[in-house]
Amino acid sequence: MSSTRDIDSLIDMMARLPGLGPRSARRAVLHLIAKREMKLMPLADMMQTVAATARECARCGNIGTLEICDICTAPKRANGMLCVVESVSDLWAMERGGSYKGRYHVLGGTLSALDQIGPEQLRIPAMIRRIEEEGIEEVILALAATIDGQTTAHYIADQIEGRVRLTSLAQGVPIGGELDYLDDGTISAALSARKDI
Repeated sequence: MSSTRDIDSLIDMMARLPGLGPRSARRAVLHLIAKREMKLMPLADMMQTVAATARECARCGNIGTLEICDICTAPKRANGMLCVVESVSDLWAMERGGSYKGRYHVLGGTLSALDQIGPEQLRIPAMIRRIEEEGIEEVILALAATIDGQTTAHYIADQIEGRVRLTSLAQGVPIGGELDYLDDGTISAALSARKDI
Protein backbone atom coordinates (compact mmCIF):
# COMPACT_ATOMS: atom_id res chain seq x y z
CA MET A 1 0.00 0.00 0.00
CA SER A 2 1.42 3.35 -1.08
CA SER A 3 1.92 6.01 1.56
CA THR A 4 0.74 8.67 -0.95
CA ARG A 5 -2.29 6.80 -2.33
CA ASP A 6 -4.89 9.30 -1.08
CA ILE A 7 -2.78 12.26 -2.17
CA ASP A 8 -2.25 10.70 -5.60
CA SER A 9 -6.01 10.14 -5.88
CA LEU A 10 -6.67 13.79 -4.99
CA ILE A 11 -4.15 14.95 -7.59
CA ASP A 12 -5.79 12.70 -10.18
CA MET A 13 -9.24 14.10 -9.35
CA MET A 14 -7.98 17.68 -9.47
CA ALA A 15 -6.25 17.03 -12.82
CA ARG A 16 -9.66 16.22 -14.35
CA LEU A 17 -10.94 19.73 -13.63
CA PRO A 18 -11.07 22.20 -16.54
CA GLY A 19 -7.93 24.28 -16.76
CA LEU A 20 -5.84 21.94 -14.63
CA GLY A 21 -3.50 19.27 -15.89
CA PRO A 22 -1.45 16.78 -13.86
CA ARG A 23 1.35 19.24 -13.09
CA SER A 24 -0.94 22.10 -12.08
CA ALA A 25 -3.04 19.72 -9.98
CA ARG A 26 0.07 18.41 -8.22
CA ARG A 27 1.25 21.96 -7.44
CA ALA A 28 -2.21 22.92 -6.15
CA VAL A 29 -2.53 19.85 -3.93
CA LEU A 30 0.95 20.24 -2.49
CA HIS A 31 0.22 23.93 -1.78
CA LEU A 32 -3.05 23.03 -0.07
CA ILE A 33 -1.36 20.38 2.06
CA ALA A 34 1.40 22.80 3.06
CA LYS A 35 -1.26 25.33 4.12
CA ARG A 36 -3.60 22.71 5.58
CA GLU A 37 -5.19 24.80 8.34
CA MET A 38 -5.52 28.02 6.32
CA LYS A 39 -6.54 26.59 2.94
CA LEU A 40 -7.14 22.84 2.74
CA MET A 41 -9.53 22.48 5.68
CA PRO A 42 -11.68 25.54 4.78
CA LEU A 43 -11.74 24.40 1.14
CA ALA A 44 -12.85 20.89 2.13
CA ASP A 45 -15.58 22.34 4.37
CA MET A 46 -16.79 24.71 1.64
CA MET A 47 -16.83 21.91 -0.93
CA GLN A 48 -19.05 19.85 1.38
CA THR A 49 -21.36 22.82 1.89
CA VAL A 50 -21.63 23.54 -1.83
CA ALA A 51 -22.15 19.85 -2.60
CA ALA A 52 -25.09 19.84 -0.19
CA THR A 53 -26.65 23.19 -1.10
CA ALA A 54 -25.91 24.02 -4.76
CA ARG A 55 -28.86 23.67 -7.11
CA GLU A 56 -30.06 24.72 -10.51
CA CYS A 57 -32.54 27.60 -10.61
CA ALA A 58 -35.91 26.09 -11.51
CA ARG A 59 -36.68 29.04 -13.78
CA CYS A 60 -33.51 29.97 -15.68
CA GLY A 61 -30.96 27.21 -15.02
CA ASN A 62 -28.43 29.39 -13.16
CA ILE A 63 -26.57 27.83 -10.22
CA GLY A 64 -27.19 29.02 -6.68
CA THR A 65 -28.50 27.80 -3.36
CA LEU A 66 -32.17 28.74 -3.72
CA GLU A 67 -34.92 27.21 -5.84
CA ILE A 68 -35.23 30.49 -7.80
CA CYS A 69 -32.01 32.54 -8.20
CA ASP A 70 -31.48 36.19 -7.28
CA ILE A 71 -31.54 37.30 -10.93
CA CYS A 72 -34.96 35.74 -11.53
CA THR A 73 -36.45 37.23 -8.37
CA ALA A 74 -35.06 40.76 -8.85
CA PRO A 75 -38.03 43.01 -9.79
CA LYS A 76 -35.81 45.38 -11.82
CA ARG A 77 -34.76 42.45 -14.01
CA ALA A 78 -38.36 41.88 -15.13
CA ASN A 79 -37.94 44.31 -18.03
CA GLY A 80 -39.18 42.08 -20.85
CA MET A 81 -35.68 41.02 -21.96
CA LEU A 82 -34.43 37.44 -21.93
CA CYS A 83 -30.80 36.60 -22.78
CA VAL A 84 -30.40 33.00 -23.94
CA VAL A 85 -27.00 31.45 -23.18
CA GLU A 86 -25.51 27.99 -23.58
CA SER A 87 -24.11 27.50 -20.07
CA VAL A 88 -23.95 28.95 -16.57
CA SER A 89 -20.38 30.07 -17.26
CA ASP A 90 -21.73 32.16 -20.17
CA LEU A 91 -24.35 33.70 -17.85
CA TRP A 92 -21.67 34.55 -15.30
CA ALA A 93 -19.48 36.06 -18.04
CA MET A 94 -22.38 38.31 -19.11
CA GLU A 95 -22.90 39.34 -15.49
CA ARG A 96 -19.20 40.20 -15.10
CA GLY A 97 -19.59 42.64 -17.98
CA GLY A 98 -22.27 44.46 -15.98
CA SER A 99 -24.05 45.84 -19.07
CA TYR A 100 -27.05 43.53 -19.30
CA LYS A 101 -29.86 44.13 -16.79
CA GLY A 102 -32.53 41.63 -17.88
CA ARG A 103 -33.12 37.96 -17.15
CA TYR A 104 -31.40 34.88 -18.53
CA HIS A 105 -32.21 31.43 -19.79
CA VAL A 106 -29.52 28.72 -19.74
CA LEU A 107 -30.04 26.11 -22.45
CA GLY A 108 -27.58 23.59 -21.01
CA GLY A 109 -25.78 23.09 -24.33
CA THR A 110 -26.42 23.44 -28.04
CA LEU A 111 -28.18 21.31 -30.62
CA SER A 112 -25.85 18.68 -32.05
CA ALA A 113 -26.84 15.95 -34.49
CA LEU A 114 -23.49 14.20 -33.94
CA ASP A 115 -24.01 14.02 -30.18
CA GLN A 116 -27.73 13.30 -30.57
CA ILE A 117 -28.73 16.43 -28.64
CA GLY A 118 -32.13 17.70 -29.72
CA PRO A 119 -34.42 20.44 -28.37
CA GLU A 120 -35.87 18.13 -25.70
CA GLN A 121 -32.40 17.49 -24.22
CA LEU A 122 -31.94 21.24 -23.86
CA ARG A 123 -34.09 23.76 -22.03
CA ILE A 124 -35.69 25.09 -25.24
CA PRO A 125 -39.29 24.06 -24.41
CA ALA A 126 -38.92 25.74 -20.99
CA MET A 127 -37.62 28.89 -22.73
CA ILE A 128 -40.68 29.01 -25.01
CA ARG A 129 -42.98 28.65 -21.97
CA ARG A 130 -41.15 31.50 -20.22
CA ILE A 131 -41.57 33.77 -23.24
CA GLU A 132 -45.33 33.21 -23.07
CA GLU A 133 -45.71 33.33 -19.27
CA GLU A 134 -43.36 36.22 -18.42
CA GLY A 135 -44.35 38.72 -21.08
CA ILE A 136 -40.95 38.63 -22.77
CA GLU A 137 -40.67 41.23 -25.53
CA GLU A 138 -37.08 40.66 -26.66
CA VAL A 139 -34.95 37.51 -26.78
CA ILE A 140 -31.21 38.06 -27.10
CA LEU A 141 -29.35 35.03 -28.43
CA ALA A 142 -25.90 35.01 -26.85
CA LEU A 143 -24.74 31.71 -28.31
CA ALA A 144 -21.28 30.76 -29.57
CA ALA A 145 -20.40 31.51 -33.17
CA THR A 146 -19.89 27.79 -33.84
CA ILE A 147 -21.83 25.53 -36.17
CA ASP A 148 -23.79 24.04 -33.26
CA GLY A 149 -24.34 27.49 -31.73
CA GLN A 150 -25.65 28.91 -35.01
CA THR A 151 -27.81 25.81 -35.62
CA THR A 152 -29.34 26.31 -32.18
CA ALA A 153 -29.89 30.02 -32.86
CA HIS A 154 -31.68 29.25 -36.15
CA TYR A 155 -33.85 26.62 -34.48
CA ILE A 156 -34.85 29.03 -31.70
CA ALA A 157 -35.54 31.78 -34.24
CA ASP A 158 -37.89 29.43 -36.13
CA GLN A 159 -39.72 28.50 -32.92
CA ILE A 160 -40.37 32.04 -31.70
CA GLU A 161 -40.63 33.90 -35.00
CA GLY A 162 -43.28 36.61 -34.87
CA ARG A 163 -43.82 36.35 -31.09
CA VAL A 164 -41.01 38.61 -29.85
CA ARG A 165 -38.18 40.79 -31.07
CA LEU A 166 -35.19 38.54 -31.67
CA THR A 167 -31.63 39.87 -31.52
CA SER A 168 -28.14 38.42 -31.19
CA LEU A 169 -24.86 39.66 -29.83
CA ALA A 170 -22.66 41.46 -32.32
CA GLN A 171 -19.74 39.40 -33.53
CA GLY A 172 -16.43 40.50 -34.89
CA VAL A 173 -13.08 41.97 -33.95
CA PRO A 174 -12.53 42.01 -30.17
CA ILE A 175 -11.14 45.10 -28.49
CA GLY A 176 -7.38 44.88 -28.75
CA GLY A 177 -7.60 42.23 -31.48
CA GLU A 178 -5.24 42.34 -34.42
CA LEU A 179 -6.56 41.32 -37.83
CA ASP A 180 -3.59 39.10 -38.53
CA TYR A 181 -4.48 36.85 -35.56
CA LEU A 182 -8.21 36.53 -36.31
CA ASP A 183 -9.81 33.64 -38.14
CA ASP A 184 -11.65 34.15 -41.44
CA GLY A 185 -15.10 33.72 -39.85
CA THR A 186 -14.46 36.47 -37.31
CA ILE A 187 -13.22 38.86 -39.98
CA SER A 188 -16.23 38.07 -42.16
CA ALA A 189 -18.66 38.62 -39.24
CA ALA A 190 -16.95 41.90 -38.34
CA LEU A 191 -17.19 43.11 -41.93
CA SER A 192 -20.87 42.19 -42.15
CA ALA A 193 -21.66 43.94 -38.86
CA ARG A 194 -19.77 47.12 -39.72
CA LYS A 195 -21.29 50.46 -38.70
CA ASP A 196 -20.94 54.13 -39.54
CA ILE A 197 -18.35 56.13 -37.62
